[in-house]
Amino acid sequence: MAEKNGIFKTILSKEARGIWPFIATLLALSAVIALGIRFAFGAPDFIKGPVISLRPEALPWYSLYSLLRMAAAYVLSVIFTLIYGYLAARSRRNEQIMIPVLDVLQSVPILSFLPVVLLSLSAFIPTGIATEAAAIILIFTSQAWNLTFAFYQALKTIPRDLHEASSIFQFNFWQRFKTVEFPFFQISFIWNSMMSWSGGWFFLMAAEMFTVEQKDFRLQGLGSYLKEAVIMNDGMALFYGLLTLLLIIVALDQFVWRPLIAWSTRFKLEMVESEDMPSSWFYDLLQKSGVLAAVSRVFNPIVVRMDMFLNSMAEKRKKQEAKTGAGNQWWYILAVLILLGFIAGFIIAGNLLSRVTLDEWKDIIFGLFLTFLRVVAALLIALLWTVPVGVAIGTSKRLANLLQPVVQIAASVPATALFPLFVLFFINLPGGLNLTSIFLMLMGTQWYLLFNIIAGSSSIPQDLRYTASMMHLNFFQRWRVLILPSLFPYIITGLITAGGGAWNASIIAEYVEFGGDIIQIKGVGSIIARATAEGNFPLLLASTLSMVLTVVLINRFFWRRLYQLAEERFVME
Repeated sequence: MAEKNGIFKTILSKEARGIWPFIATLLALSAVIALGIRFAFGAPDFIKGPVISLRPEALPWYSLYSLLRMAAAYVLSVIFTLIYGYLAARSRRNEQIMIPVLDVLQSVPILSFLPVVLLSLSAFIPTGIATEAAAIILIFTSQAWNLTFAFYQALKTIPRDLHEASSIFQFNFWQRFKTVEFPFFQISFIWNSMMSWSGGWFFLMAAEMFTVEQKDFRLQGLGSYLKEAVIMNDGMALFYGLLTLLLIIVALDQFVWRPLIAWSTRFKLEMVESEDMPSSWFYDLLQKSGVLAAVSRVFNPIVVRMDMFLNSMAEKRKKQEAKTGAGNQWWYILAVLILLGFIAGFIIAGNLLSRVTLDEWKDIIFGLFLTFLRVVAALLIALLWTVPVGVAIGTSKRLANLLQPVVQIAASVPATALFPLFVLFFINLPGGLNLTSIFLMLMGTQWYLLFNIIAGSSSIPQDLRYTASMMHLNFFQRWRVLILPSLFPYIITGLITAGGGAWNASIIAEYVEFGGDIIQIKGVGSIIARATAEGNFPLLLASTLSMVLTVVLINRFFWRRLYQLAEERFVME
């Protein structure tokens, strides 16, 4: 009996209980993917996409289409971030369920479920609408996770005295959100928004130009223009496409991101005003011209009414009791229907996985090992250069003005568009294709880390920097006592999202179509890409779930513990 009780205690221990949300989410994910595959069989047998013109005159319209898709995905990402991150951070019970779910979601290879989403949607709605919706969903999944993790990290590391002040003033959830939590998140929010747009550009080519067997889901846009130029090996069209992309990135930097960074300095938590404040000529122009004041006069009444509405809703929430009776019965009915759907999905998933041969399982396991080595190599290389460069940009106004546009441009250029240059550079080196894949993964993931480090170093209060100078700390002491402890939560957030991004990028890095030929190396990413191109759904499901399980286990037993360490020991008080 004692031995049996010991087993039960082990099962119900805190560590063991914490793994159940991951298992439940993985099972639910497998059921959802399997149901999507089942619906996908109802898609039309032949779908012909639009012609992608490589004429320069098409670029303005293609750019507008891509910007609208990116903007729609970003709005969805912000809404998701604010709701999901807030609910996860405000309740320990929610956190134990929602963070594992988020870990799983950000670990799902984007290109694995794109064919499932596309085919299942096209079975029910017109192909054009389905393709647009799937493209926005794909871009959303490349933007949302780092924003959500950053918001969650900000809420968990708010200084205790701010929490105490909001309690003393008896703020409701809306007052606390608008006066404490969201302002504290502003700097990180803007830098991670820049990263989200960069991630969206990286996957834009895949989102706008996707084919499965005889089904062509292309969309007219800048991403499809660039990918068509790569496939056709048209150097001039590729040049025009990249030039257009660079002009858009520079315009966004000058007219959107740099003004927002200059505006966000008001939310910096410090007792002494910084000497090197970020500046923006466009922001200064708007202030001097009175445009901001005019916009404020137009929108202020709307904002005030919205604030009053949300405040009243928050007050009602304090007093509102849970509904009983018939309302709960509908929830029970919905829960039963969802459970039945999951059961059907499990049956379909089991049937699909049973078709995967033993040799294919061996290839998946070996591919996971090879891709894992490439991911580790990419993260180590990224960590080596992003920490010093990110600190330099975040702490120096002169370097920020000089390097921020360069970083923005470099982060936003899709690495797959530059694949021909990478191949020519690495192909004659030992392990050339492996180096090319690592470099492609690095180009797609290092920016998550860099932008988080810039945000973290920008958030270091000026009074702490003055204190370090007054104590005459040398270079190494300053890094050990001030910089690295302040950056630790941001580095962990960046590594978690960069790790997930590296696994995602492996699908593009290990299997690339170039000049009409397929260039691939062994790895789980190439298995997923090949299964997608061939419409091999059993192998797609098996390799996708294997990758997700691997990333989730790494997050659970390595990154999550470092996250808890950051929350417990490196909160700025």
